[in-house]
Amino acid sequence: MEKIKVNEDMCIGCGACTAIASDVFSFNDDGYAKADENNNVLDNMDENLKNDCLDAMESCPVGAIVKEEE
Repeated sequence: MEKIKVNEDMCIGCGACTAIASDVFSFNDDGYAKADENNNVLDNMDENLKNDCLDAMESCPVGAIVKEEE
């Protein structure tokens, strides 16, 4: 099962991911992106949301968004 994760240590809080896929990404209390733990499994997403997540991952200027196998 592939999940979308945000490395909060790398994130600069630019907001590109939240603008592209707000159903999955939001900001934590420190202003950095986080992926919704209840909505971050790529296999469970409809194709549009899955594509938005992959677009967000590619759009991250620092590469803080990754796919992980769990």
